[in-house]
Amino acid sequence: MEENVAERMIIRGTPEDCYAVLTDFERYPDWAADIKSVSIESRDDQGRALQVTFRAAAFGRSTSYTLQYDYRHGPRELSWVQTSGDITRRLDGSYQLAQSGDGGTEIVYQLVVDLKVPLPGFVKRRAEGRIMGTALRELKAFVEGPSPRRASAGSAGPAGSAGSPGGDQ
Repeated sequence: MEENVAERMIIRGTPEDCYAVLTDFERYPDWAADIKSVSIESRDDQGRALQVTFRAAAFGRSTSYTLQYDYRHGPRELSWVQTSGDITRRLDGSYQLAQSGDGGTEIVYQLVVDLKVPLPGFVKRRAEGRIMGTALRELKAFVEGPSPRRASAGSAGPAGSAGSPGGDQ
């Protein structure tokens, strides 16, 4: 059964800073604990990742899925659709980013999940909530705070020295 879920959070950093982190897929394992590895399968003519395969911990096991990204509304929105997955039929979603009143960014994370394996509704909702909440908290911590891995990579990322996104999609 397909479910739509959404969660929002305010992050101290500009929408552009957050978007830069969210589109730096190779760095997801640096800040998203459930993401174990990332492989860029294809890129567009601007060098942006179009198809990305993730290996992640989800629903109590290891899973792999490939997402196709859409940059048409960037940097205010990053959306994706799943093109393949071992335990999910559908894992489509988006991050919508808007300037908040305090100079930060309000991020709304929306996700449509359809599992191949049936799970009781309450178990699925708990897992979805954990995935989304964890992803947003980890993104917030990465954008707002210093990261030794980011600094050692020699790049100044968002918020003066922060940097990368994730999605356990």
